[in-house]
Amino acid sequence: MVSRRIAALVAGAAAGAALRRSVHRVEVAGSSMSPALLAGDKVVVLALPRPLSRWPRPGEVVALRDPRDPSRVLIKRVASVDRRAGTLLVAGDARDASTDSRQFGPVPRSSVVGRAVYRYAPAGRSGPGPWPEEYHRA
Repeated sequence: MVSRRIAALVAGAAAGAALRRSVHRVEVAGSSMSPALLAGDKVVVLALPRPLSRWPRPGEVVALRDPRDPSRVLIKRVASVDRRAGTLLVAGDARDASTDSRQFGPVPRSSVVGRAVYRYAPAGRSGPGPWPEEYHRA
């Protein structure tokens, strides 16, 4: 009886730890993803489990470590993927307001934190991604 409770507690703790590593909350800073995502929007990011995960696809919105400052997380749209080199190009939807692969070059796949899948704030703009790819051309 006691061993079952301990096993349940251990399993629950392991599940909680796994969930904490696979789900992130990120606040959009700046206007580089406008109009799809605005400054202050908060999104849920699902981590890409390694090594079994698929590559991000062009058009998807991802969170990635800033190549210039790895302590920061950026939200960008995948522009292209080079599997052979292990890199991808990312861009903001608002090209004139974005610092992206045009400035810092290709980013390693390992810098991708995960895919942005749901905007949970502000309440009036909440809803699931993917955010339309036509914004990519805005």
